[in-house]
Amino acid sequence: MTTHSPTHTFHIPVMGLAFTIDSPIRVAQYGIDSVISIADDELIEKMNAFYAKKFQIPYQEISKKMHDYRAIRITSYLNLVDTVVKEKFEQYKLELANSKTSLEHFIAMLPTKSELKIKLDTFLSEGISCPTQLKNFLEKNLFPGSIDVNIMTKLDKDNFDKKEQLPVEFNDAHAALRGFANSTVTSSLVLSAGMNPRLFSYMEQFDVFFPSLEGKLNKKIILKVSDYRSALIQGNLLAKKGIWVSEYRIESGLNCGGHAFATDGFLLGPILEEFKQKKSELIQSTTDLLNKALLAKEKVVPEQPLPLKITVQGGVGTAEEHQFLLDYYQVDSVGWGSPFLLVPEATSVDQETRDLLANAKESDFYLSNISPLGVPFNTVRGTTNDFFKTQRIIAEKAGSSCPKKFLALSKEYDPTGSCTASKKYQDIKLDELNDRKNEISLEQFQKEFNQITEKSCLCVGLANAGYLDLGIPIKGQSQGVVICPGPNLAYFDKEVSLFQMVQHIYGKTNELVAANRPHFFIKELSLYVNYFKNEIDVLEEASAQQQKKVNQFKLNLLNGIAYYKNLFENTLYFNEFQNKMIEELNHFELELENEKEVVL
Repeated sequence: MTTHSPTHTFHIPVMGLAFTIDSPIRVAQYGIDSVISIADDELIEKMNAFYAKKFQIPYQEISKKMHDYRAIRITSYLNLVDTVVKEKFEQYKLELANSKTSLEHFIAMLPTKSELKIKLDTFLSEGISCPTQLKNFLEKNLFPGSIDVNIMTKLDKDNFDKKEQLPVEFNDAHAALRGFANSTVTSSLVLSAGMNPRLFSYMEQFDVFFPSLEGKLNKKIILKVSDYRSALIQGNLLAKKGIWVSEYRIESGLNCGGHAFATDGFLLGPILEEFKQKKSELIQSTTDLLNKALLAKEKVVPEQPLPLKITVQGGVGTAEEHQFLLDYYQVDSVGWGSPFLLVPEATSVDQETRDLLANAKESDFYLSNISPLGVPFNTVRGTTNDFFKTQRIIAEKAGSSCPKKFLALSKEYDPTGSCTASKKYQDIKLDELNDRKNEISLEQFQKEFNQITEKSCLCVGLANAGYLDLGIPIKGQSQGVVICPGPNLAYFDKEVSLFQMVQHIYGKTNELVAANRPHFFIKELSLYVNYFKNEIDVLEEASAQQQKKVNQFKLNLLNGIAYYKNLFENTLYFNEFQNKMIEELNHFELELENEKEVVL
């Protein structure tokens, strides 16, 4: 099986619905991998029309009246992105072969220890006397970044034709998977938000997910996971279906953007350590199951075990942290998400929101309850979505018109599903609350009122930034922009170029982060300690199960602190700031020990 070394040691993860919707078009020619969300087919259709016009590619509108329109829209857009990326990449290679300035600029964006950088430096030092020779080298050694896509597995809403439920393959996630499988891109599908057994089984219908004899995979699977146990369970489940997981993408439970799926107190360092120690075991387990499944299906069994990558993302903000993860935990790539929201060349964010992010302070970034999914959601204070939502509440018109219904997952009042951020749903809830107004205290009434009305329309809010950035008209009710950066963005305070950000990642400049920024391991620990204390505060009467869970959460945090103490004391990387970090660990350890155990 022929493989090539990646150009970069970082990737840009999926962000929101729109923020990375066109990132491959923007950055893939430089060899940077990025991830498109394929949740919103309406946004995708508008992007398809926009870029078809921009790059003079024939475009045929795919209306909702067409059979299987959702999957077809996704396939069409991915095919367009594939075409554009390939064309831009070919043009960029020509530019590098013919322009010393462009070549120097590109080399300056490469990792310091990169073999590609070393070889290209040789061309420069010897003088490019033969552009043809350089061009041939680039043809063999330069590759575009991957056009990866993301599906949140739980966003698999049933769909209806009038009131008749459509077959399961027309569910949102199923249709998105089909759209990706039928596209021309050779890339990876990132599956996040846990298991969806029906969706996993549906993959078996597409040959593109099965390996060739040489081990080639037309379409790869990346699982976003929070710990080793989750990776083993899901990896084995897919292997039993003959589907290989090519990469496990570990994400911090709380020190990340978007929805925050907290672990049971397991911290990122110990999680990475377990993956490091058990990687060969994971490969062996899944390989055995895969080969048995492929034989049973009478499909080709690869001659050699398939490659497996371990990557990580969540809160990384300095070159030192980046390199430490590569060297110590031997990960294959590090995800840099939220900082790229300040890079106009890489992400699709409107100027007003980008300015808000650049000027926001640490206290402005918070874990909210605005998501209709009922999962904590990282965001920032002062968004335009907050403004419009507040105006509707004041006018006694709380809730969204809910035009897209991607999160219409509640069956409480409507068998076809409704969204908890919708006006229809909130009207019913507020009527029920008003009926109880005389039975509860004013304080309790206000608390429940806020819980109902704080939900935001993410379907529209997370898409609007892309429309505003590209000048695409927005129709319907004013929702403004919802943005979902991780807490790490508090330490970045200005808009920067792609070149500046990449130079920062590789330690060639260090002017982008605040001096008071905590190490990302310490920051994650602080987030978990606060999360733990909040969990205890809201527990009025603990059941036996809750008692066990909360006390285990605390024990896991204390074990994590013990792991970090050992790591910081015995790893040369931490020598310079070892004492300060040990002091911070002792502070959080004392905080936890002062919290009494939850008892019945």
